[in-house]
Amino acid sequence: MALEQICGVNRLPFMKRFHEHQLEWQMEQLEQATSNFSNPYALSAPPFEKPAENLPKLLAHCNIQMDFAHGTTTLGFIFRNGVILCADSRATSGQYIGSQTMKKIVELNDYMLGTLAGGAADCVYWDRVLARECRLHELRFKRRMSVDTAARRMCNISAEYKGMGLVMGMMLAGYDNDGPKLIYVDSEGMRSHANVFSVGSGSPYALGVLDTGYKWDITDQEAYDLARRAIYHATSKDAYSGGIVRLYHITEKGWKNIGNTDCCELYEQYSKEEQKREGGDPDQDQPCTSKTQPWIERKLIETQMEAQMAAATTERQAEANR
Repeated sequence: MALEQICGVNRLPFMKRFHEHQLEWQMEQLEQATSNFSNPYALSAPPFEKPAENLPKLLAHCNIQMDFAHGTTTLGFIFRNGVILCADSRATSGQYIGSQTMKKIVELNDYMLGTLAGGAADCVYWDRVLARECRLHELRFKRRMSVDTAARRMCNISAEYKGMGLVMGMMLAGYDNDGPKLIYVDSEGMRSHANVFSVGSGSPYALGVLDTGYKWDITDQEAYDLARRAIYHATSKDAYSGGIVRLYHITEKGWKNIGNTDCCELYEQYSKEEQKREGGDPDQDQPCTSKTQPWIERKLIETQMEAQMAAATTERQAEANR
């Protein structure tokens, strides 16, 4: 054995034991699977094209059900004092609610934010990669990455992985040398600029509110109320949206988290306002608000009385039959 080591014969491939070959093969597979640790753009390609379409066919052949359906509501708009971003926090997979605290607004740097819509894993991963690129750009060039540059990077990434199962629709909002910016980028490689955007399954309901109340010259408080009201209407109509409503305001001084409000609190607030406009009783207990205890107690009493009356009726009928 010593002579083999001195001559280097033990390092020849045919002299290695089986477990050594197996260990080398496993290490090669591990390096290929984790190549994105050193290069985030080097992801392992799926074994077939369009996984979202072809994978259910394979699973159906194996009698396995997997639902790719997902939903969310995110919105953003530009007004005279900056950019507003607002989003819910519910993460779903089909009819299953996976999380009520998903953070769908990501801080890329002190002056730029991104929203998540689509596949949670895709959006979170590429938002982290974009945040890394923003920091590297700032270190290399001693200036912040512009919103247009960030959107162009995401558009190039989407085009590179097009047809490989990437499901993503994000908004990039920020403040740079050209002023406030709001850009939409999706997994098909589309890049679009506008003053108002809403993305997700609840976006039609949110856009209905935004189209009615949006103006360029609204105040900050009016903008906050408009964004919360739009998300509230989307969560009340769309079962895939809900949880916590997070609101951000971006100005020339950077972004600021205005508040994180539960949907139930918004329901209580806006439902009372709607009842006042319709001439109803705003203090009437609502079954979906935080003040549900009196309503539940009243329903329990009514249910008990109905059960007692039904029992008494059954006894009378039994005595009459005798």
